[in-house]
Amino acid sequence: MLHLPPRYQRPTGVNAPADFADYKTTSLRHPKQPLKLLPQRLTELTGPVFGEDRVGAGENDLTIANGGEAQGQRIVVHGRVLDGDGKPVPHTLLEVWQANAGGRYRHTGDNWPAPLDPFFNGLGRCVTDANGHYSFTTVKPGAYPWMNHDNAWRPAHIHFSLFGTAFTQRLVTQMYFPDDPMFFQDPIYNAVPEEARHRMVSVFDYDATVPNWALGFRFDIVLRGRNASVFENEEDHDD
Repeated sequence: MLHLPPRYQRPTGVNAPADFADYKTTSLRHPKQPLKLLPQRLTELTGPVFGEDRVGAGENDLTIANGGEAQGQRIVVHGRVLDGDGKPVPHTLLEVWQANAGGRYRHTGDNWPAPLDPFFNGLGRCVTDANGHYSFTTVKPGAYPWMNHDNAWRPAHIHFSLFGTAFTQRLVTQMYFPDDPMFFQDPIYNAVPEEARHRMVSVFDYDATVPNWALGFRFDIVLRGRNASVFENEEDHDD
C-alpha cells in the first residue's frame, strides 16, 4: 500500500511576516496575492525519489575540500530531526550551506571583499539515522556586511534544508550561534516573533566537543507543533 504523507501545515505564531519593514527587500518580493495551495498528486509524492546511496562518505565534513583543509574554528554541529510529538524522523536528507570563516560565500553574487578559502566550498549533506540524528563537521562561519541598512551585518549562521519523502517536500531554516553580538540589528532574526527566536539558536554542547580539535553545538529541528522550528518561505534569498 502506498503511504501518502500528510500535507505540511505551517505553524502559527512562529514564522516571520511576509513583509517586514526593517527587512527592506521583503517589500519587493513578498507575495501580493493570497497563496493558492496546489494539491500534491502521485507524481509529486512518489518522484523524483531521493536515494540514500547517493550521499557518499564524508559529505557531512565541510572542512576537507579540493585537496586541503579549510581555515577557521572547527566545529561539530549535530542534533535531531523531530516531529510534533517529539518522535525522531529518520532517513531525512539534510543539506547545509554557509559562508567561510571570513564571512564569504563561494558564490558569484558575493562581492564582500573577504578572501575565498580554496579548501572550503561551504556545502554539505547527510541523512538522519534511525534516531533522527545528524552531524556535520565544519568551520564557524564569519559575519558579513550586507546592504539592508547602514552598517548592517548578518550574524554568523548556517542554512539548513530538509527534504521529506519527495523533493517537493522541503523546509528551509537558519541556525545561529548563542550570544552572537549582532542579533540586535539583524532584521531577519528580529522578524521572527520574540518568543520563537531561541528556536533558531544552537546550544553550545561541551559533550560534543572533540578534545584538542573542535567545539560542539547542538541544533534540534522540530517539523511541526507548538515547538516547531522557524522555517523560511521558498522565495527567501540566501542572505
